[in-house]
Amino acid sequence: MGVVITSVGTSYDRDSGSVVTHAARAVRQALTSAAVEPQEVGVLINTGVYRDSNTVEPAIAALIQKDAGIGLEYGEHDPRTFSFDLMNGACGVLNAVQVADAILSTGSTGRVLVVSGDTHPSAVAAGARGGFPYATSGAALLLERSEGAEGFGSVHTELADGPSVIDGFVETKTMGANGRNLITVERDADAEERLLDVALAAASAAIDASDPDLSSTVLIASTPTPGFPALLAAKLGITALDAAALPALGGDTHTAALTVAYQHAVQEKLLGEYSTILFVAAGAGPSAAATVYRLTAGGDAT
Repeated sequence: MGVVITSVGTSYDRDSGSVVTHAARAVRQALTSAAVEPQEVGVLINTGVYRDSNTVEPAIAALIQKDAGIGLEYGEHDPRTFSFDLMNGACGVLNAVQVADAILSTGSTGRVLVVSGDTHPSAVAAGARGGFPYATSGAALLLERSEGAEGFGSVHTELADGPSVIDGFVETKTMGANGRNLITVERDADAEERLLDVALAAASAAIDASDPDLSSTVLIASTPTPGFPALLAAKLGITALDAAALPALGGDTHTAALTVAYQHAVQEKLLGEYSTILFVAAGAGPSAAATVYRLTAGGDAT
């Protein structure tokens, strides 16, 4: 028995720069694809980091929930949906999978939405300002429990010693009245090398625990640099997902990277020859998270 991906949604059209708008669109797309009504979702977890106007409160998850039309009825017997933010950079989606597994195992709800996505705080529809490394996008994974062997294995995390390699922050002393629309992101020169090291450790632990057939395993990884998945795959001796047809979004999809790549793989029918996916995310800390996802019989994604 495990947690499986029932459906996926993504949004990244340039008509909006709001991560709330994109995430809500992704949620609605995932629910429509699975023929699931909004009231059937018990929990929504948002893992996005960079948000409209550098909003701190309320939780962005609540704004996404409202925009997506989930749990807006408040009668005594109406179903309830609980939403909250869980932020751990690029690793957030896999951390949320851990939480979703725990929630679904209680039977308190049958469905959990894991939402991700980032944007420049100015939320300019035409795209982020020059130098901002992250693309504007929203993504959603609808998760359920399965009685079969397919689904996510345990999530393995690693945190390396030393200072963080990527920092995003608001310089309150210098930004003045325009601070809600600005963000500073700093990346160390050796960021890629240090992220590869910690990602390799997490991925190796996930492989050791699940013992997948590496010849039929494909890597789907975060993209702190464009070549990161290929470099990590080479170190692991497995195949990386062919990202050639991924949409050119003008930057790293960051917290949404795993979901965007997974949907691409499903839509382009790239998973037919594989029995397992190795999901790996790495960022900031430097930290990484990894898990093995077993596909349904015949290699079809759920």
